[in-house]
Amino acid sequence: MERLLSAVVIVIFFACNRADKDLNPSFKLIPTKKFFFKSWVDCNIAEAWIGDTLRIFSGKYGEDPVWGYSNELEFASGKSPNEVFQTPDEKFVDPIMPPNVLPTENGLHGCVFFETLYQSLTDPSGKTLYVVYHNENYPQTLPYNPKTGEGYIDKMWPEGLIGPQSPAAVSRIGIMKSINGGHSWENKGIFIEDLQPRMILKPHNNSLTFAGGVGDPSAVASGDYLYLFYGEYGYPAVYDANKYDSVFEASGQCISIARIKISDLDNPQGKAQRWDGKSFAAPYNGISKPIACLQIDKSDKGGAASRAGGNFYWSPSVSWNTYLNCWVMMMARVEGTKFVGDEIYISFNKNKDLGVGDNAQQWSKPKLVLNKPGHILWYPSLQPMNTEEDIKAKNTCLRLGKKARLFVKDMGGPIGVGDLKAGNVFDYAIECVLRLGKKARRFFVKDMEEGFTPDFVSEYVIEFEK
Repeated sequence: MERLLSAVVIVIFFACNRADKDLNPSFKLIPTKKFFFKSWVDCNIAEAWIGDTLRIFSGKYGEDPVWGYSNELEFASGKSPNEVFQTPDEKFVDPIMPPNVLPTENGLHGCVFFETLYQSLTDPSGKTLYVVYHNENYPQTLPYNPKTGEGYIDKMWPEGLIGPQSPAAVSRIGIMKSINGGHSWENKGIFIEDLQPRMILKPHNNSLTFAGGVGDPSAVASGDYLYLFYGEYGYPAVYDANKYDSVFEASGQCISIARIKISDLDNPQGKAQRWDGKSFAAPYNGISKPIACLQIDKSDKGGAASRAGGNFYWSPSVSWNTYLNCWVMMMARVEGTKFVGDEIYISFNKNKDLGVGDNAQQWSKPKLVLNKPGHILWYPSLQPMNTEEDIKAKNTCLRLGKKARLFVKDMGGPIGVGDLKAGNVFDYAIECVLRLGKKARRFFVKDMEEGFTPDFVSEYVIEFEK
């Protein structure tokens, strides 16, 4: 085991040095007036230009036994980025979504978050869209099926985000399709997931996040494939409580890459090919190797995703930069339980064709972009400017230029169940309500009568230099 982990460190060192030597763009943050996206965000936001209209999707839809059923997945449209981002929350449109099915039926289980849109190049109207969605389930919504091996067993299941009474979720990634510009969606199925044997259970899993799985993705097209960048949260082998090794766990986490043929998006179930360390040869539910340069060394507090205090990068957002002629990845850093972290990082990859050799793995060592002590920063995203150049080029979060807005979900610190004393029970209750989403909150929070208070905000423009 020690030889294996030493070899991993050597690979990381040489891979990062090669990427940094070949590509090292500079950037600066230009402070701006706070600019809010006026809807609820709890993931990457998915967007595309449909004709001369920019359409952005955000929010959450579906069953969730911890947070409650949600119908918050909505979209806004406009002729410019500013028009869309400034759309009042009450003007957002609810698309027609596929219903949840019973735990014993085939179909959509759990809740979904839209993360990335792929716009079909074969439809000149631009209305044929495929969305990559993050899917969350629990043993209650997807119980274990011994015939298929899918689903989860409610035994030694780890604690979730809101206390001992809440189970941890498992994340998976799937595809939906729309042929009318996103007004209605058809579920096409899960194309990458981890199964029960790789879930990390009690007593080892104490991060109050996920039991395991794959999630929080960003996807970009390169050649004939859609490349998926995602968080790897499962154990990199069959989990055995008697043989558990936190260092080994961390070696198999966190930001990883898989790909799927664009021609398979209409029938994607089980079609992902995960990076196995040499090529995209691991199956959709197999064990993959994360991007070495994007792992945090143990000397810098890097650790397992399931362990309290383990640091790792997560929530990647990838775009092609036409000015730098390279890929740009934004990511957040977890520093504690419940995904707490107050730093945002950036990494670069010069290889436009991600399918050649190990091109998809050649990312530069992450550089710190933003630090806000005392805040919780999630889902960093670069977004187009409201300029004639960006509008004419129909830039989105997937393609940008010399300047872009830096958005991030900016929150204060969470209140744990251990903090439930007489003086802050009310604060804890309010925090739980604030997680419900804007529609549900109106029934509980008085000041919601005056409108939704957003937290997905841009306070900076990032400007790149070659």
